[in-house]
Amino acid sequence: MQESAQRRPSPEETRAWESLVAAARRTVADGLVVGTSGNVSVRVGDTVLVTPSGVPYDRLSPADPTGVALDGRQVLGTLVPTSELPLHLAVYRATDAGAVVHTHAVHATAVSTLVEELPLVHYMAAALGGPVRVAPYATYGTDELAAHVLRALDGRSGCLLRNHGTVTHGATLDQAYDRTAQLEWMCRLWLTAASVPGRTPTLLTAEQVAEVGERLRGYGQRP
Repeated sequence: MQESAQRRPSPEETRAWESLVAAARRTVADGLVVGTSGNVSVRVGDTVLVTPSGVPYDRLSPADPTGVALDGRQVLGTLVPTSELPLHLAVYRATDAGAVVHTHAVHATAVSTLVEELPLVHYMAAALGGPVRVAPYATYGTDELAAHVLRALDGRSGCLLRNHGTVTHGATLDQAYDRTAQLEWMCRLWLTAASVPGRTPTLLTAEQVAEVGERLRGYGQRP
C-alpha cells in the first residue's frame, strides 16, 4: 500500500464518508442493489471517496474511509476501492459532478435489456436532462464500460447500462440518489404500462419534456 494512503481524512471528508455510507446502506434498504452490488462515490476537492470492493455496507464504519485521487491513486484508507472505480472517475473528469450513484435496480435493468432509450412515459425524464439512453454492454470495471457510460450521459445526469443497471450523478449525494430513485420509478412505470395486453402506453414528445425541463429550473425553494 502506498504511503500516501495513510493520511488522515479531513473533517469535510469524514462528514462526506458518513453520508456516503448512509446512502450506500439506503440503496440496499430501497431495493436498488443486492448484497455489495452497486457503488456510491462523493467528491471532496480533488479526492473521491468511494465504497470499497466486496464489503457489505452494514459493516462499514467511520474508520473505513476509502479515497482516491482523480488519477486513481489511493490516498485514504486500506480497503480496495470498488471495481467500478474507472466509471466513477470518468464521470468526475468529464462533468462537474459532486456525487455518483451506480445501482443494479431491477426495473431499470430490465428496461436496459429491451430498448435503446427509455420511452418518454413521464415528464420527470426532464430532471435527468431528457430521454434516458442505454449504454452498450461492456464488462464491469473496464475502461470500455466507462467510455460507453460517458457517451450515454452526454447532456444527461443519468443513464441505463445494458444488462447491468443505472448510473446517475448530481451536484450533491442527495441529488444523485434522488435521480437514481426517479429513474427506477420511471422504468417501473413504463414496464407496468407496457405489460397491459392489447394496449400501448402514450408517450410524451421530446419537446414536451424539454418544456418541463425549463420549468424545473425554477422548481423548489429559493436559497
